[in-house]
Amino acid sequence: MKIVGRFAPTPSGRMHLGNVFAALMAWCSVRSRDGEMVLRMEDLDTQRTSAEFAQILREDLAWLGLDYDRETPAQSTRGETYDHYLAILREKGLLYPCYCTRSQLHSVNAPHLSDGTYVYPGTCRDLTEAQRAAFSRPPAWRVRVPDRVFLVDDLCQGVSAWNLAADCGDMVVRRADGVHVYQLAVTVDDGEAGVTEVVRGMDLLSSAPRQMYLQELLGFDHPRYGHVPMLLAPDGRRLSKRDRDLDLGALRQRLKPQQLIGELAFAAGLIEQREALSAKELAGIFSWDHLRGEAIFLDAAALGG
Repeated sequence: MKIVGRFAPTPSGRMHLGNVFAALMAWCSVRSRDGEMVLRMEDLDTQRTSAEFAQILREDLAWLGLDYDRETPAQSTRGETYDHYLAILREKGLLYPCYCTRSQLHSVNAPHLSDGTYVYPGTCRDLTEAQRAAFSRPPAWRVRVPDRVFLVDDLCQGVSAWNLAADCGDMVVRRADGVHVYQLAVTVDDGEAGVTEVVRGMDLLSSAPRQMYLQELLGFDHPRYGHVPMLLAPDGRRLSKRDRDLDLGALRQRLKPQQLIGELAFAAGLIEQREALSAKELAGIFSWDHLRGEAIFLDAAALGG
C-alpha cells in the first residue's frame, strides 16, 4: 500500500524547533518508503493565522529540504465540507447542542490530563426541547462518545488504551461561534486526502483515539500514527513559538539546514555522533526502531556554537 503522509502546520508564526522536528520525522518516514507527502495549512483560527505566515512556512520547508507532492485546501476554506460531515453525525443521532460555558465546565471539573483537558460530564446530553428553548445563546455542538476502549498502536510510543467516555466525554465538533474544531477538521482533511500515516508531536497523542472514533463514524480508514517526543529545554520547559530565538527566523541566521538536521537527528538517537546531513541523507537511514520515544532535552541556544 502506498504511504501518504502530511505536514499540517498552523500559519500563526515561524516554525520553532519542535515543529521542525515533527515535520522532519514525518518527511523522513514517508520518503524512506517512497511515499507521498501532502501539505495542509491548519488555519481554523483566522484571527491568529495569515497567508503571509503560510508562505513563510513554505519557504522554511524548502530551506530544510522538506518537499511535498501536493497541497490541499486550507482549513479556513472548507466550512461547507465540514458542515456536510456534521450532517452525517446528526443523521446518526449522535449530535446534540451544548449550552455550557467555559467557566461552568471549569467550575465542576478538575483537569484530567496534563494538558488541561476537561472531561465533559454530559450536562446537556439529554436536555428536553423545552429546556433547550430556554437558552438565549447559540450552542456548541457535541458528538456522543462510546464507553469503550480504543487502542492506539503508535509507531513511536507503542500501544496505549483510551476510553473516550472516561478520558474526555462527549466532544465538541463545532463551537458556539460556528467555528469547526480541530478534531473534526483534521479527521475530514486526512480522510479526504487519503492520508495513511500521521506523524506529529507527543502532545497530540490523546487526539488519536478521538479521531479514530470520528473516522469510524464518517467512513474513513484509520491511518497509522507516530507521535514523536517533545523537545524540552534543559530546565524541562517545552520549546514553543514564544521562544523567538529558537524559531527558524533566528536559527537560519546562524545555522545551515544540514547542521540543524544533524543536531536533531543526533538528539533523537537516529545517528551515533554529531554530523551535518541533509534531509534526504537522513531519510536514507531513518528507522522508527532507532527513534527514541521519551522527551528530548536540547540546549537549543548552543546549536551551531
